Amino acid sequence: MPAVALPWRTLRADLPASLVVFLVALPLCVGIAVASGVPAELGLVTGVVGGLVVGLMPGSSLQVSGPAAGLTVLVAEAVDRYGLTGLGTVVLVAGLLQIGLGLLRLGRWFRAISMAVIQGMLAGIGLLLIVGQLYVLAGGSTPHSGPGKFTGLPALAGSLVTSGTARVSLAVGVGTIVVMLLWDALPGRLGAVPGALVAVLAAAGVTAAFGLPVRTLSIDGLLAAVRPTLGHWGVLADVGVLATIATFTLVASAESLFSAAAVDRLHQGPRTDFDRELVAQGTGNTLCGLLGALPMTAVIVRSSANVRAGARSKASRVLHGVWLLIFAAAAPGLLGLIPLPALAAVLSYAGAKLLPVPAVPQLWRGHRGELAVLAITAAAILTTDMFTGVLVGLGLAIVKTAWETSHVRVTVRDAGAGPIDVGLAGNATFLRLPTLIASLNDLPADRTVRLDLRGLRHVDLACRAALDSWIETHNGTAGVCVHVVAPRPARDDRPRTVDAAD
Repeated sequence: MPAVALPWRTLRADLPASLVVFLVALPLCVGIAVASGVPAELGLVTGVVGGLVVGLMPGSSLQVSGPAAGLTVLVAEAVDRYGLTGLGTVVLVAGLLQIGLGLLRLGRWFRAISMAVIQGMLAGIGLLLIVGQLYVLAGGSTPHSGPGKFTGLPALAGSLVTSGTARVSLAVGVGTIVVMLLWDALPGRLGAVPGALVAVLAAAGVTAAFGLPVRTLSIDGLLAAVRPTLGHWGVLADVGVLATIATFTLVASAESLFSAAAVDRLHQGPRTDFDRELVAQGTGNTLCGLLGALPMTAVIVRSSANVRAGARSKASRVLHGVWLLIFAAAAPGLLGLIPLPALAAVLSYAGAKLLPVPAVPQLWRGHRGELAVLAITAAAILTTDMFTGVLVGLGLAIVKTAWETSHVRVTVRDAGAGPIDVGLAGNATFLRLPTLIASLNDLPADRTVRLDLRGLRHVDLACRAALDSWIETHNGTAGVCVHVVAPRPARDDRPRTVDAAD
């Protein structure tokens, strides 16, 4: 009897949780697709694959996969460069790479990426997403380039002054944001219903009831939107597409695994196997690529909603995919009633959540170097592109770490008579070479020096050459020399003193 009762109790918790996740995912799947410049139906296809395929695979038991706001800017750039068929090929290859990384058990290494780079990446994506959706809120067309989104804002403001239609569209979007904020603040059972869904339904109802001149979704049907990728491999001949694939792989994998780590902290169930989760995400992206749909990641918003709703097993995320499939097949016409400014409001709200605002004061107080990496990564993404921005952030994080770990301490003890005792400790690298040589040059040129190198853990070639040169110069002074106390040889337990003048 207990073996029968347990699955029923689990299903009784997972069924309502799946409905909550479905209601959260529906407007996000559609909105992310529209913001990415692809048919709205493709966002639903990715959500269905995330539920029915990835949801059944091992890895994480409670996190939910689907189209992610964090990939919106990257997808829009790929569509602009390579078209929808090219996007499918990019997503397919990125998925195969994810599977390979998971099988090679490299999933855990994605956690080694600097948190400042990840936060900077999300900040850049969030800002681009918000600024891009401002144009949709005003009923206009979003510029393709990142800098163009910012330089076009004055013209956008001018259109709001001269166009009544733009003002109506903006009012619908602002009203959607207000409804979301107020609804999410409600206590009790009403607050459990996703505010984004309520706000979009309210905007659709008001737009239809009053006949407002606002653009709505264009729907062609699920099957018409799917574009199989087979036969479109020519796009891989473009060298630039390799950078796009690498960026997709890096960003999607990192976002999924960081989401898994965050979800693990929300529940007491089994922990995530990061390698298996990477294989699951890669399988989902491979299938999405074959179908010509959007790429997917594990999404923290839907995953946290799943946990908060009381989900206990994979059944909740699989069922949410079932509900998405039923809705897309049975009621696609309802999507045509959704105003685009309402979806832009939902995406702007999602973009704001990507901004690491709570982390900034803490970083400013204790880790300003990390804050600099975050800010420069975000700025590089805004002014160039995603791949370049992430590379800049990673390079800066490596340089920062090298600078912090390359610390050499120089201690000088002068008793007034006899040799001056100088001790070097730490890591002597070229990054600290100016400080090291300046300290040695400050020593009196007419005094013998006892140079103790036993505290050095590492000496690179540049520092070794500089030390040899300084010793030779100091020994050139008549009547003085440098006695070097070297590290103990591996086969000799006795310390020894070497006269560098010999």
